[in-house]
Amino acid sequence: MGGIPPPVPTPGSDMSTPQLSASSHTLQIISIVLFTFVSFLCVGLPIAVLPGYVHDGMGYGSVMAGIVISTQYLSTLLSRPMSGALADRQGPKRAVLYGLACCGLSGVLTLLSTSLAQSPMASLGLLLAGRVLLGIGQGLVGTGSIAWGVGLVGAENMARVISYNGIASYGAVAIGAPLGVVMVDRLGLWSIGGLIALLCAVALVLALPKRPAPIVHGERLPFSNVFMRIAPNGVALALGSIGFGTLATFVTLYYASRGWEGAAYCLTAFGVAFIGARLLFVNSIKRLGGYRVAIICLAVESLGLFLLWAAPTPTLALAGAALTGFGLSLVYPALGVEAVTRIPAASRSSALGAYAVFFDLALGIAGPLMGAIASGAGFAAIFLVAALMALAGMLLSLWLLRSETAT
Repeated sequence: MGGIPPPVPTPGSDMSTPQLSASSHTLQIISIVLFTFVSFLCVGLPIAVLPGYVHDGMGYGSVMAGIVISTQYLSTLLSRPMSGALADRQGPKRAVLYGLACCGLSGVLTLLSTSLAQSPMASLGLLLAGRVLLGIGQGLVGTGSIAWGVGLVGAENMARVISYNGIASYGAVAIGAPLGVVMVDRLGLWSIGGLIALLCAVALVLALPKRPAPIVHGERLPFSNVFMRIAPNGVALALGSIGFGTLATFVTLYYASRGWEGAAYCLTAFGVAFIGARLLFVNSIKRLGGYRVAIICLAVESLGLFLLWAAPTPTLALAGAALTGFGLSLVYPALGVEAVTRIPAASRSSALGAYAVFFDLALGIAGPLMGAIASGAGFAAIFLVAALMALAGMLLSLWLLRSETAT
């Protein structure tokens, strides 16, 4: 990948590359989304152990435990405009390098925090600072990796880049969370901070010699302008993504309310169906168009959520979780391709960051919104509400398709 100078685009040109074989494209995409995998592994490693450490180990309450976790997500959300602008102006490779450095520093601060257990305030301060850096780093790497991959394999392969990037992120969290629990049980929390720092150092060494994507020159829109342009697609994405947030947050409590066992298998079924559909059907976006794929997927997702709501047995609930994962799988890349390709190429990284804001908001809203509904109507009702939201996202996608064909 190194040693070949990148093509110099003309002003206003699209991010494109010479025609390569599908396997070459796939290898290039994987070599870039590897950095997303590392950043989300850094997110996943502490996610299951930090609440208990803050609550029990440091002696703070459940509110502070929640704040420590939420700080990272809030930092990612707030850093989206900066991440996109940096990738547009300095190149996505630079954004990824900065993001990996931030994630690595978060590991160092976590490591230092554990060494100050005798000073709870200082330890908590370092831990929170590390969470802020991790959130910023994850936003930089997530946006930068997609833009970098698209810059290397061409905008016509954007759906594949986004899909593989999503697989890397979901897979990394699925691996990181249980790994973090095992490491803390056997070695202590310091081991997570050390591993995060080591992983990011190795990733930086791998990233530095890689060929950068060309910086696209031309019109750069203000983030507010980009945000408003992609907002309809982003709202449709958020309406569909709330189903995932609902399932991930409340499926255990839902199973318990029914007296069932095996709630974890629902998440496994969701994940397997999600990744399988992305691998098998990602090319359908190029063939059918993003809006058509989004309409089909949101319909399947809503069916899965309806099945979760009405399931009389855990077996049918498991099937509902699998349908939900299958349906949601291509919603992000399908709507994202339609949104981002309508933005001038010089501002596409900003568009990717703005689009991701809606996914961040959906996950942030799902917990308190569905928790309030569950407290009044029971846990089954939250899947009915999530299904109706997915249907609303489908109708919005249908309207966007008709608006596009009418012009």
